[in-house]
Amino acid sequence: MKIGFVGLGIMGESMSENILRKHDDKVYVYDIDKSKVDKLAALGAVPCSSALEVAQNVSVFITMVPRPEHSRAIYTEILPAMGPGKCGIDMSTIDPSVSVEISEMIKKTGAEFIDAPVVKSKPAAIAGKLGIYVGGSEAAYEAMRPILLYMGENVMRLGENGKGLVMKICHNALVSQIQNGVNETSTLAAANGIDILTYAKAISFGGAGNWYLDSKKDVLAKEDYTTAFSIENEHKDVHICMNLAAECGVKMPGEENAVRVYDKAMEMGLGKEDFCATIKVVRGE
Repeated sequence: MKIGFVGLGIMGESMSENILRKHDDKVYVYDIDKSKVDKLAALGAVPCSSALEVAQNVSVFITMVPRPEHSRAIYTEILPAMGPGKCGIDMSTIDPSVSVEISEMIKKTGAEFIDAPVVKSKPAAIAGKLGIYVGGSEAAYEAMRPILLYMGENVMRLGENGKGLVMKICHNALVSQIQNGVNETSTLAAANGIDILTYAKAISFGGAGNWYLDSKKDVLAKEDYTTAFSIENEHKDVHICMNLAAECGVKMPGEENAVRVYDKAMEMGLGKEDFCATIKVVRGE
């Protein structure tokens, strides 16, 4: 089974490397940045000059791109190469409604399609220990699960097309609110002479302990905002959440506050920094 991977960014690069190491057939790759393609080719991948060229050579076509317009454009481009016996897997984080639209388009060719967005960031992508939420038919999920397990250790089907993305958006929205709570309370603690590492240890003694703080306390202490997951990507996700909430008639005042923080971070020019740099908004830096 030949696999294709399009989108070799911060996450896609490591995800495709895991497929390359673990899969026993050819892996075809493409990215608009040729240097990224060359890097994977040096590891044994087959370089391609377009997404369509990838799709023409594989039975499983995977994408990991930044925005809904990118996913839509790619799957529109590859339509002539899709058909029975093939499957598209979009691992991007996009609007669920756009993903459902893409799934309908792909399925008309006779191919299958699942949305499979990931949780956790770069270190987990490198280790092949991502969490993966899947939306699609049970049959497509079972057929693609071994491939998804190349990249993640926790893989879960949430329902039909689009439902993996609904769960991903709920996940990232909750992270944004936990993060904002950490930002505000750690800043208050610091104003009273309690440093971030002491704060984190004390938090771990009680019910406020959380994975975000445990994973970020050291970089926050060093003020190291090297990007594992960017502010601009989470900014996109919190806005997708509010769009989804509006479609469903659900009020989310806590998430509205998180959106304000991310909007301000973007105004401050922090978009390329790691999303933990939102603490600068709270600090007024």
